[in-house]
Amino acid sequence: MATVGESAHEPPRTARPEEIRAVPLRHPGRWASGAVVLFLIVVAVHSVATNPRFGWGTVGDYLFNGRILHGLVLTLELTAIAMAVGIALGVLLAVMRLSPNPLVSVASSFYIWLFRGTPVLVQILFWSFISALYPRISLGVPFGGPELISGNANTIITPFAAAILALGLNEGAYMAEIVRAGILSVDEGQNEAAQALGLTRLQTMRRIVLPQAMRVIIPPTGNETISMLKTTSLVSVIATQELLYSAQLIYAVNYRQIPLLIVASLWYLTVTSVLSIGQYYVERHFGRGSARQAPMTPWQRLRTNLRYIRPPQRREEGASP
Repeated sequence: MATVGESAHEPPRTARPEEIRAVPLRHPGRWASGAVVLFLIVVAVHSVATNPRFGWGTVGDYLFNGRILHGLVLTLELTAIAMAVGIALGVLLAVMRLSPNPLVSVASSFYIWLFRGTPVLVQILFWSFISALYPRISLGVPFGGPELISGNANTIITPFAAAILALGLNEGAYMAEIVRAGILSVDEGQNEAAQALGLTRLQTMRRIVLPQAMRVIIPPTGNETISMLKTTSLVSVIATQELLYSAQLIYAVNYRQIPLLIVASLWYLTVTSVLSIGQYYVERHFGRGSARQAPMTPWQRLRTNLRYIRPPQRREEGASP
């Protein structure tokens, strides 16, 4: 029989069971390996910081030197222009290779075979010595037609122009395969639907296929951009004063090779880090819709890891759950 204050339909109260507390799984192997790695890092940093042969004072003196900064700017210009030429040429070559016209497809395949099959250093040297084959360069109607532009090859193709031609044309061959892989990753039904709507092949490629292929194209393109930044150091062989060659000109006078090479390496690492961050956010933008939620940013991932490492707070005895 229910007592006063209790509902007739309320179940009888029972003693609350003891609170179940989850105990995290211990990983002693992880802590041991982490301690070993941390010890090795400390030893390496101490060795580098205390070794006077690294010449850290000289590194600080030349890190923002005017000639070094001029070389850095030229390196960035070479990277940007060569990648722009490579991307535009790569899209064109990829579309040509997928063309049903066998002559167009074979021409694209031959170009890719030629420029991927020879070292980029050889191509840089080749373009710098182009005047040995064509002392005079002219653009116009072939086979005796009027000339629109003509001049001495050494005047037209300067070391900077030779570097752009070599890097851009070589990059176009690699970007063609990247773009082709992205195009082939799009479902064939998209092309069939576009044809049913009456779109031309060019409209289908520009409005439907390429936007969807960007999710596959962007990651390797970011890697190619970072690789291009470092590949620009090869143009030092034709006396183009990019970052590495600027450092070489300085240590050819003061004989401080190691500090100047460290200066160049620090700038390469800085620009590469900036490009990596930009690549991450571009991939995150074009990856929308491929997952239920966008991947976490580096800051969000860091906060999550810190929250995971932080030990759980214990509840006080007698506190309500």
